[in-house]
Amino acid sequence: MAAAGADGFRALDEVSLVEYIKATPSLRAQLGEQLEGLAIKEVGDGNLNFVYIVAGPAGSFVIKQAIPYVRCIGTSWPLTKERAYFESLALKEHGSLCPNHVPQVYHFDRPMSLIAMRYLEPPHIILRKGLIAGIEYPLLAQHMSDYLARTLFFTSLLYHATLEHRHAVAEFCGNAELCRLTEQVVFSDPYMVSQYNRWTSPHLDHDVEAVRHDDILKIEVAELKSMFCERAQALIHGDLHTGSVMVTIDSTQVIDPEFAFYGPMGFDIGAFLGNLILAFFSQDGHADKDNDRTVYKQWILRTIEETWNLFHHNFVSLWNENFDGHGEAYLVDIYNKTELQLLVQKKYMTDLFHDALGFGAAKMIRRIVGVAHVEDFESISDETKRALCERRALDCAKTILKERRKFETISQVISVIQEISAP
Repeated sequence: MAAAGADGFRALDEVSLVEYIKATPSLRAQLGEQLEGLAIKEVGDGNLNFVYIVAGPAGSFVIKQAIPYVRCIGTSWPLTKERAYFESLALKEHGSLCPNHVPQVYHFDRPMSLIAMRYLEPPHIILRKGLIAGIEYPLLAQHMSDYLARTLFFTSLLYHATLEHRHAVAEFCGNAELCRLTEQVVFSDPYMVSQYNRWTSPHLDHDVEAVRHDDILKIEVAELKSMFCERAQALIHGDLHTGSVMVTIDSTQVIDPEFAFYGPMGFDIGAFLGNLILAFFSQDGHADKDNDRTVYKQWILRTIEETWNLFHHNFVSLWNENFDGHGEAYLVDIYNKTELQLLVQKKYMTDLFHDALGFGAAKMIRRIVGVAHVEDFESISDETKRALCERRALDCAKTILKERRKFETISQVISVIQEISAP
């Protein structure tokens, strides 16, 4: 087993992980104390961590260990392994609020930056891979809108008293390094020359140049960055793309909240919707003679529309149920008339809609011209075809970001997506 550092940390591998499990009672119990014939497989396909599936004859779990650098870049890009602590906190908090859609945590070891949690067994797959394969998930909008409404409402001042809110905000302020990573890769690098940026070149060279010279876009992005840094609205997942969701036809599980902090609600909503829009624009690159993906593209658009509309309904319902509670955003002694409460809700939800559109668009842009791309596009082998899909997505994102305040309904956004996608 590798020697531990001064802080008690050592990076595990398939062999040393077995010894770690044997020495950890809660993990042995999860395996029914049957440690013979353990199967351990490293499956981390993300940018940051090592992930192991551990399966025995009487139980299973997933081990996730944070290492002190960005895995996809290497030791040249250091990154705090304390992110595992905030991931475990967020999994437990969000899991208590929405247990149907967050995997249970079995064990957390802070010095080792290690989390053991429920293994989401097959046929669970990463949602992004399902979208590439053209699989419809009829409950996805219902499940994700429920997750978003519950995790965001119950960690906001609509439900919290200000004192407990500030305590919670302070705890998650410790995740500043991962927030700073987001600030760099979402709000800064795509709009300047950066060593980490990449794109489908030479096809998109002019498009990338146009982003860097779009002053209106830059002004809007600065506003979003300020909101991301300054607005402690709710405990957000912080990285809610389609690679952070595992699905079957009837199960939806949100994973990997290591970027969690108290930030703007629209960042989570936008991340999910923006990645669905990316999936939509990638579909022409996955079409073949047997399936032109037209029907599937319509399903994605319906899912985008239903996700927002159901979220809006669920969130406002939670608000109405708790208007007389201990949330201190709108004290009932002040907001004591039904018509005033309705006005407050309308403004709140309109602002949240526009926030979500702005953040979603920013997340789309960074996935096309920044450091970390998405498999939706990267798996399109024909570079000319891929670049066409990416250009349409980029044009859509720029339009939505700059004009987001003009939209009143999600159906109006769908219309813009359809117009830009038309050949």
